[in-house]
Amino acid sequence: MNQPLAYVHPQAKIAPNVVIEPFVNIEKNVVIEEGTWIGSNVTIMEGARIGKNCKIFPGAVISAIPQDLKFAGEETIVKIGDNTTIREFVTINRGTKASMETVIGNNCLLMAYVHIAHDCRIGNNVILANACNLAGHIEVHDWAILGGLSAVHQFVHIGAHSMISGGSMVRKDVPPFTKAGREPVSFVGVNSIGLRRRGFTNERINAIQEIYRILYLKGRNITQAVRYIEANVPATPDRDEILSFINNSQRGIMKGYVSIRDRV
Repeated sequence: MNQPLAYVHPQAKIAPNVVIEPFVNIEKNVVIEEGTWIGSNVTIMEGARIGKNCKIFPGAVISAIPQDLKFAGEETIVKIGDNTTIREFVTINRGTKASMETVIGNNCLLMAYVHIAHDCRIGNNVILANACNLAGHIEVHDWAILGGLSAVHQFVHIGAHSMISGGSMVRKDVPPFTKAGREPVSFVGVNSIGLRRRGFTNERINAIQEIYRILYLKGRNITQAVRYIEANVPATPDRDEILSFINNSQRGIMKGYVSIRDRV
């Protein structure tokens, strides 16, 4: 760790086997756990809590103050879980008084130029491809994948195991297990390939697909579809996760795809 060309504040708590490359700047009130590698020209500001065996590539800025005019200097943090990779020039802002923290889970991959704003909560095993931009207060649940150049509106929730097409403008909540694409972002199917890779059985995937057929393809509005599912589809953890997500959505969920011909 003894890198003479890096600056580490004497009050920062750095595990003995953390590797810090030249020209890194680490401020006070920072904790970095064992096995983590910090590439050159990384800036880690006050309030960072970085887990074990992370890799932070050159140019990243972790725990800068929020880009929020309501921020009044409150003491907030960024938490980054274990085994997370943060590629070049990623920026992660710390929280505001709304939640006091921005949270990144374990085993995540944040590709180059990703931006994560204040008070976001990113689950475990999430992939954000190059230049994804997340506004404040967004929740991304476990195993979600966002394609490159996607932009997500503040307060949006993105469900577990979902996959969003590159270049998407995400303004509505994206339910779990789905694929989202086109403009505006719409339901384009169940993420069956991703689910199979994670050990979901065909029977389980088929049950999820049937729920989304009822929601999006049977001519009901969302309220009608939810009532039908509650009354007619046997309760399972997957069914209940989908219904809970929809019932708790504040922004409303994405719509089913409507072709240009259908709009005329």
